[in-house]
Amino acid sequence: MQSQPILFTMFLIFTGAAALATIALYARQALIVVYIVLGILFGPSALGLVADPVLVRQVSHIGIMFLLFLLGINLPPQKLARLVRETTLVTGASSLVFALIGAAAGWALGLKPVECMLIGAALMFSSTIIGLKLLPTTVLHHQRTGELIISVLLLQDLAAIVILLLLQTQQQSALSLSRMGLLALSLPGIILLAYLSERYVLVRLIGRFDRIREYIFLMAIGWCLGIAQLANFLGLSYEIGAFIAGVALATSPISLFIAESLKPLRDFFLILFFFSLGASFKLDTLLHVLPSASILALLMLVLKPWVFSRLLRRAGEDAQRASEIGLRLGQISEFSLLIAALALERGVIRPRAAYLIELSTLLTFIASTYLVVRRYPTPIALTDDLRRD
Repeated sequence: MQSQPILFTMFLIFTGAAALATIALYARQALIVVYIVLGILFGPSALGLVADPVLVRQVSHIGIMFLLFLLGINLPPQKLARLVRETTLVTGASSLVFALIGAAAGWALGLKPVECMLIGAALMFSSTIIGLKLLPTTVLHHQRTGELIISVLLLQDLAAIVILLLLQTQQQSALSLSRMGLLALSLPGIILLAYLSERYVLVRLIGRFDRIREYIFLMAIGWCLGIAQLANFLGLSYEIGAFIAGVALATSPISLFIAESLKPLRDFFLILFFFSLGASFKLDTLLHVLPSASILALLMLVLKPWVFSRLLRRAGEDAQRASEIGLRLGQISEFSLLIAALALERGVIRPRAAYLIELSTLLTFIASTYLVVRRYPTPIALTDDLRRD
């Protein structure tokens, strides 16, 4: 064990996740819950089998990069423009409502103003992973319900990326003028470089060797990590660079193949990320914020479906579809976990506020998944008449 700490850690994570995932699937729960609970169980605050989750977290951030890369690949400019036109009002109004609720909850708990703002920001988003994983394929790709859910989630994800960018540039002391100038030039500079490189170099290379799938796979990973590294060098985050790299490839004919090829790799690293997140929890602090987190989670589970349903009905959707979409979007997002973790790492918020966001998110994952599976068609439904792949 001591001679192979990484191998032993991987054994714990993936063998443990496989065992718990079996139980979770019988209970019709989202697997993301398994990874976080497993991290809490094996982490320093419980069994202590993974005494130092820092290395796992460093490696796991690659999963977040691939998540944003694949999100970007699915956002060609024409599609993005259409989605923005259709659901901007619904997404914007709902985000404002949830942000105000979160900020008010933070204020009622006596948190600092910046912590209230971060809690409000975290509550704005619904889970992309749960929202899409619980949609049958036919609904996801061929029905109005799937189109609206994807539209709202994509706009929310774009807002989350902006918040991550702001957190990435947040420092304990004020930024110097030269630093601010560099950051102001970095983002458009990387976007322009990615666009030109993709159009005049990357696409031609992929077109020349598109029959060699291993080469396409390597080029996609190299492109993603290369732009991410460049973004970090210029003062932005790896994640922002990965998202830009994905958007630059969105119009390429090979983008769908790349997206499908990288999903298993993304899932591998996301398992590590959510495990490391759970392993970093301190049980005494979690228990301390449990009552507040339970109330906040309950508020979101009640208000999110209602707000989305009302807004969609006002936008012209029928009541049945609006209610279904509201319930499917009735949880907090995995991006909220990332925002809380990054804000804590940057010293923007204290552990109490970060754990409040993270535990509230986890509770909504569990309850929302159960409610959706009980009422609507999903790939993991409780009954045969609702089970649809």
